[in-house]
Amino acid sequence: MDMDMGDHGDMDMGKCNMNMLFTWSTKDLCIVFSQWHITGPLSLLVSLVAIVLLTAGYEGVRNVTRQYEATHTQRLRAFSAGSATTDAETGDQLPATASFTAGPNQTILDASSPLLVGRDNQKAVEQKGKIVMAALYAVQVFYSFFIMLLFMTYNGLVMLAVAVGAFVGYLAFGEGMTATKTVACH
Repeated sequence: MDMDMGDHGDMDMGKCNMNMLFTWSTKDLCIVFSQWHITGPLSLLVSLVAIVLLTAGYEGVRNVTRQYEATHTQRLRAFSAGSATTDAETGDQLPATASFTAGPNQTILDASSPLLVGRDNQKAVEQKGKIVMAALYAVQVFYSFFIMLLFMTYNGLVMLAVAVGAFVGYLAFGEGMTATKTVACH
């Protein structure tokens, strides 16, 4: 039974050299896409600078995420601090679900009522914050895997550019943050 599948060892990738072993060679080097083809010393230099900036930008995205999380936490704490009310006559702290009555069977204010703007706003802020944080997390995951693909060119110069970008990004955006990370693709 002859199963001739042609020349399956020849993959036309637009003259891209795909290495699976560490190399310093830039001959026919393509970075992630066949369109990102290194054709000479100038395109190599521009590509390495772009990789440094891309990798530093990842640290910028992480910084924006941390800042948003801190701001969101402060917003939610403001709601928590404002949920306790005091009795106007005694000055005693009342629970957030307390009702204020003007007379028998006449409720003026019920803090657990969905008509209160504060409760609706708190839920809206929580929901919006969760969506924004999920979107920022998705951007971080996508970005980190893209950086991983850069590193997986197995080209020493590209790998060094990723490391330099992480260094530059940490210097630019790492204020008040530890150098250790729980999940790192670079």
